[in-house]
This record gives sequence, C-alpha cells and structure tokens, in this order.
Amino acid sequence: MSRRLTMRKISEVLRLNQCSLSKRAIADSVGVSPSTVSDYIRRANSAGITYPIPDGIDERTLELKLFPEPQSSHSKDRPMPDWNYIHRELGKKHVTLDLLWQEYKSSHPDGVQYSSFCEHYRAWRGKLNVSMRQTHVPGERMFVDYAGRTMEVTDNQTGEIRKAQIFIAVLGASNYTFCEATWTQTLPDWLGSHVKSFEFFGGVVKLVVPDNLRSAVSKALFYEPELNPSYQELASHYGTAILPARVRKPKDKAKVEGAVLIVSRWIMAALRGQRFFSLLELNHAIADLLSRLNQRPFKKIPGSRKQLFEQIERAALTPLPSERYEFGLWLIKSVGIDYHVEVEGHYYSVPYRFAKLKVDVRVSSKTLEVFARGQRVASHVKSHIHYGHSTSVEHMPQGHREMMEWDASRFNEWAKSVGPHTESLIIQLLKSKPHVQQAYRACIGVLRFTKSHGNERVEAACLRALELHSVSYRTVSSILKNGLEKASEKPKATARTIDHPNVRGPDYYH
Repeated sequence: MSRRLTMRKISEVLRLNQCSLSKRAIADSVGVSPSTVSDYIRRANSAGITYPIPDGIDERTLELKLFPEPQSSHSKDRPMPDWNYIHRELGKKHVTLDLLWQEYKSSHPDGVQYSSFCEHYRAWRGKLNVSMRQTHVPGERMFVDYAGRTMEVTDNQTGEIRKAQIFIAVLGASNYTFCEATWTQTLPDWLGSHVKSFEFFGGVVKLVVPDNLRSAVSKALFYEPELNPSYQELASHYGTAILPARVRKPKDKAKVEGAVLIVSRWIMAALRGQRFFSLLELNHAIADLLSRLNQRPFKKIPGSRKQLFEQIERAALTPLPSERYEFGLWLIKSVGIDYHVEVEGHYYSVPYRFAKLKVDVRVSSKTLEVFARGQRVASHVKSHIHYGHSTSVEHMPQGHREMMEWDASRFNEWAKSVGPHTESLIIQLLKSKPHVQQAYRACIGVLRFTKSHGNERVEAACLRALELHSVSYRTVSSILKNGLEKASEKPKATARTIDHPNVRGPDYYH
C-alpha cells in the first residue's frame, strides 16, 4: 500500500473515531484490521493530532508526525552489522536472518533489535540490482542461455561471414560467469558448452537452469517439461539435475539475463571493431575479456565475481567425474527382418529375437549402442561405409551361424562327391552372385536334395539345368519335383518327306 493512500486512511480513521464508532466498525468501513485502527489512533494521540486535521499540516508533515524517523544520534550509538557479510551468509544453506541477528547481538549487546535489523537489511538490499538481490545457496544453481546477439567470423579462404552463437553460464551465488562462441545452438554444441562450463568452474552444481531451448527441452510443458534424452544423460553423468525455467516466468532466469546483458556490454561490445578469422581466435579474445570481467570489482558490494566464487562457491561444488562426458545422439529405430538397424546408411546387427521391434540407439563419434527396454543388447564400432554391414556372429540364429562356417571350397568338394554335372552347376552358381556368400544358401539347398532324391537323380537334374542354361536352386527343385531329369537328352530333329512336284528334294542340290 502506498504511503499516500495510508495517510488518507488515517484521516478517515480519525474522522470516524470522532463519530464515536467502535474500532470494529471503523475497521470494516476503512478496510483495515481493528489492531491497525488502534495503532493509528494511538499514534495520533501521541502526536497531538485530532480531527479535523489543521490546514497547516499536509500529508508529508502528518506522516513525519505519526511515523517519525529514528533519531540519527540513536543510530550512531548502536553499531550496525556488515550488510555485505549478512547478505553473503544468507546465501548459505539453513542460515536465516534470525540466526544472523542473534550472532550480531552476541557480539554487540547494545545493537538494534530484530525488527530494526530486518528493516535495515531490506532497505540495504533494495539498493542492489535485481540479480544481486536474489539469494542463492552456493553451489546450488547454474543458469545457462544464449545471448540474443551473434558475432561475426570471416572465412580466410572464401571471405564468407558466418554468425557465431554466444553461450553463457553463470553461478547463482557468486555471479561467476563463463561464456564461449559456438557455431550453432544445436544439441552437440549445447551439451559441449555445458561440459566446458563445468570444467571452467572446476566442479558441478546441484541444479542447471536452462531456458526452454529446443536443444534442452523437447516439450516445454509448464508443470512437467520433457527433457531431451541426451541432455538427461549429461545430467546423470555429472550427477546434477535439470530444472528448466518456467514458460513466461522471467524471474526464473533473471540471473542469466543479467549475465547476458553484462557479457553483451563488456565482451561483445568491446570486440565489435575486431575481425576474427576462426572460431578459435574469437574464443581466445572472449576468454581474455572474460577473465577481466570476473575480476572486475562490484559497484555496490565489495569484491569481485572471482573473489566471491573463491570465498563461498568453489568448495560447495561437486567434484568433476573421472571421465569427460562424450556426446551421444539418441534415436528410435525399427529392427529389420534381417535383425539389423540402419543408421546413417550403415547396417548394424542386434540379437535376432529383436527383429521387427523398436529399439533405442545411442550414436557417438566412435561407437553405436542399441538398447531394448533400457538394457544394452548390442554394441558396435561406428562405421562410415554406406550400405555396409556390421554383423556379430552371436546375434545370428543357429542356422545362419552354421552357414557362416561354409566357404566355396567346401561346396565344391561336396558337389564333386555327387557328380561332375553337380560340381559344374555349383561352380556356376557361386559365380552368379556379386558376393560369393550370397549364393551359399542356394548351394546348400541344391546339395541337400541328395538326402531326399539320391545322388543319381540330383546329378541328372543338374545336367538338365545346365542344358537349359538355367542355373538356380528353383530350376533344380522344379526338375526333381516333376521328374524331368530323365529327359536330359535333346531329341534329334527328323526330316519330314513331302511328296509334291514343286519340291526338288535333297538330291537336286548335289
């Protein structure tokens, strides 16, 4: 409530009090509590103010009479706390104003009372900017976002100008800041900047607060935002949690918005007149100015971001894990009937029992892993051979494993034992395919006919197929099924004699 409105209410309270109304009736009429009515009347009586208020007393004079400011001599007699220290300590876990006041009173028994202590602290804190006023527990939160502006990088070879994105991370308690330039805001760059942030700070916070960036949040729901799987994996690797800022709640990310403004002024604006010919060169220039920014003294409290970080936040961070996080892209894939999944044009095997099912695939720079219901069922070295196959023997069904043990020489030996025509057909069958392994199944089918039809019939059927120039498993199967192997010899053509005067006959040509 504004002080001007309060003065009007006090005037109305004094007027109604002159009308001999009860304090309850006055409170209901004015819209305040009965205790407030009693306080206003008590203050007016102490100041000698009655209704109607004299013409010479304006609202400001009435305010000073009813709410006199503490005497300066009184304040001088009482030692005041170090509000910078109080503000820093409040950021620590479980520390309250009441505890700090008790500590203050134990050192200064003649100090101010608790109500004045709180009032003075709020007045001091009100002079800070918004991001300074927020109280954060050391080591609890890291706020991350991209600057709205980009920076230009010129290609040395082509002269093409590319736009570099500026990633910013800031710690909640100390305002210690990290920033770097990346080519994009896509998932690999986004997660890579997080890794570099943790390494820059030398530890990990308990919570990471991003904006609802597409790389971070798949669905920006108000109550339960859905995180990108790779982002969630990074959080698990570093033992932290992701707490996206709520949609249309700017106070949730006020800290990083303040950092974006500072970086824009003290780094990006400072580099506006320079040309950069590589991302590395730009990041070197940013790192130099970032160091100066973190060591720059605060205007309203003593120290700098770097000093405050060393004092209260470094020790509160969780140590980095022994291994650096390696980016992995998560995909949902359907397993083919041949128990392989296709990723970037290459085919990777999974256990045959998962054929025709959907699985989760994690692709990194070196490996490819396949997960079914959260369990890893396959792992391969990543291959860049298009239309190639990476197949593990243990993923095959038993029949396919047995086939893998065969080679061309073994088929030739088996066919030779049946007969020369069978051997010839098998040799041609092996040569008919671009890859000899592709003919193995057909060869096995032809040779296994000897178990049901015997060597002689199979030999005759192969001869018949060779004569027909149709070398295939289906041809041999059809010949045996219909008993056509007996007609393997071609019938001789017989001349037909025609008796006619116009037909000269063969003797005419001798």
